[in-house]
Amino acid sequence: MIIDILAALFIVAGSFFMLVASLGVFRMPDLLTRMHATTKSGVLGAGLIMCGVMLFFVDSGVTLKALAVMAFTTLTSPIAAHAIGRAGYFIGVPLWDKTVKDELHGRYDEETHVLRSPEHMQDKQDQP
Repeated sequence: MIIDILAALFIVAGSFFMLVASLGVFRMPDLLTRMHATTKSGVLGAGLIMCGVMLFFVDSGVTLKALAVMAFTTLTSPIAAHAIGRAGYFIGVPLWDKTVKDELHGRYDEETHVLRSPEHMQDKQDQP
């Protein structure tokens, strides 16, 4: 009985975070903040739902699959968000007009598609 209540709490909490992730897509002003909101809340929500599933179905097969889902989403979601955000930046998706700092500005060579490191840029400036 208490396990069922605990499983339900995990599932409801996970559903709440998934809802927050979906609201982040609509409410955030630009691509990078949308990716941040969906990645963080989505991974946490999926993890909580999988915890609830593991508690509800007390079975080693279900637990193993739920752990695999948790590991897969934890590893791939941030990497995918980073790749999508970087691609969006490089193709020219506009940043939010209230963005304070753009650390990639001036570091991307559009001809060679190379992102220069700050050390490399300093070396270029020091040369005559």
